[in-house]
This record gives sequence, structure tokens and C-alpha cells, in this order.
Amino acid sequence: MATTLTRLEDGTIELKVIVPKDKVQKTWETVMEQVVSSAKVPGFRPGKAPKKVVEDSTDKTKVKEEVLKTLLPEAYIEAVQEHSLKPIVNPKIHVGKIEDDSDWEFSALTSEMPKVDLGKYKEEVAKITAKSKIILPGKEQEKPNLDSIMKAVLESVKVQIPNLLVEVESDRLLSQTLDEIKRLGLSLEQYLQSTDKSPEDLRAEYAQKARNDMTIEFALQQIAETEKITVEQTEIEEAIQKAKSPEEKAHLESNKYLLASIIRQQKTLDFLQNL
Repeated sequence: MATTLTRLEDGTIELKVIVPKDKVQKTWETVMEQVVSSAKVPGFRPGKAPKKVVEDSTDKTKVKEEVLKTLLPEAYIEAVQEHSLKPIVNPKIHVGKIEDDSDWEFSALTSEMPKVDLGKYKEEVAKITAKSKIILPGKEQEKPNLDSIMKAVLESVKVQIPNLLVEVESDRLLSQTLDEIKRLGLSLEQYLQSTDKSPEDLRAEYAQKARNDMTIEFALQQIAETEKITVEQTEIEEAIQKAKSPEEKAHLESNKYLLASIIRQQKTLDFLQNL
């Protein structure tokens, strides 16, 4: 298998993969064996029809789809390992040349964790938290405004978010909005009319929100790394014990990695509020 890697200007990684025709043929034969073993052909018991009869009556397009489903994940994983990549998003696959009796070609867009320049975030955040350190007689101590802190972080850090990540996150946000609109009994057209927005406006709005959200997310991860903010096993267990129901407890038990990430993010936010 031949692969080439190209790093695009926005940080997106493009992998081009050529799967040799002998591997394609071998996979095709394996798929056909599965088809033959389960084929129902009139005049024969299930799975007992001659291979030639099954092949002649089988839709080749569907076989090709099954071959692709087998080949693409294997080829992609092999390409990722060959180039020592650490993707943080599912690949966007584009199938190219897949003609009979020839090599098959496809490309995959993916992304790794972008580099984050934290800049002078501590100084900017400290300007926000300084107000909460002033204690006036008879007045309750004011907590730092988290939104203001996040705005300071956003304006301080520099990170190039690959367009692929922005697109994926924008789609997720738009999907959530569409679900909410449906629950309200509205159509997308009605929603756009009520907000005086065009589909392009909505897409641009969510693209910017996605970019900002991910900038903050990556910044928080980098701050946690830089400040060596970690999560102890005891903290994870304590969070699990605080579950409000057996179902919630079971969910947390089976998602400890995600729970640890949430706890670490909260500890990072606490760190920022105490600057």
C-alpha cells in the first residue's frame, strides 16, 4: 500500500492512499465468500447455491460497497500508523478511482491536536480576578466572572483551528439547533424568518462559535498540561459516589476517562479563577 501525507495551510492533514489491486481482489473474494454462504437462491438451500450462480445474480455495486467498508478502515489505520499520526477527529473520506482490476485510490482528511500559544493569558486573566480579591467591609466577596475569564483567555491565546474541525463542530451545533427547532414545532424556514437570518448567516455564526469553543477547549488543555493539573483516582471515585442514581453511577463507571477529563477541566477553571 502506498501513502502520501500533505499538511494543508490550515493544519488539516490529507492522506492519499493507493490500495494495490491484489489486496482489492483478495478482499473482494472474501466478501463474495460471505455472500455465497448466506445467499438464498431459488432451487437451492440457503448458502448451498453454486458460487457462479450467486455471483451472476449478485449486485456488483453492493459487493463493491462491502469491499470498501472493509478496505477503507484498514487502509486508513495503516496510513495513520505509517506516518505516526495522532488524529483527534474521525476522517473525512473521499473515494477516488475504484475501477475493476486496478489499484483503488482514496483520500482522507484528518487533524491532530493543534499547537497552542498561550501568550500572556495569566496577566489578562489576573486583571479580571483582581476585582474579586478586593474585600470591602460589609460586602460579600465577589466571585470572578467566568465568562469574562474565558473572554480574556480567548483574546490572549493563539491557535490555528483546522477547517475540518470547524466544519465537524459546526455541523454538530447546527444539528442540535435543528433538533431544538423541531421540538418547538417550527420549520427551519420559520426559525430563520423569526431571527431574520439566512442559511449562510446561520452557518457563519456557528462556524465562528465552533472556532471560539475549540480555541478555549484547546487552551484549557494546554494550560492543564503547562501547570501540571492532574486528576487523582480518588477524585474520580468520589465523583462516581456522588451519582444521583444507580444508572448515572453505572454510566460514570463505564466512562472514567471522560469523567477524568471533565474533572481536569473544572480544576483548570478553578486555577484560572484563583489567579
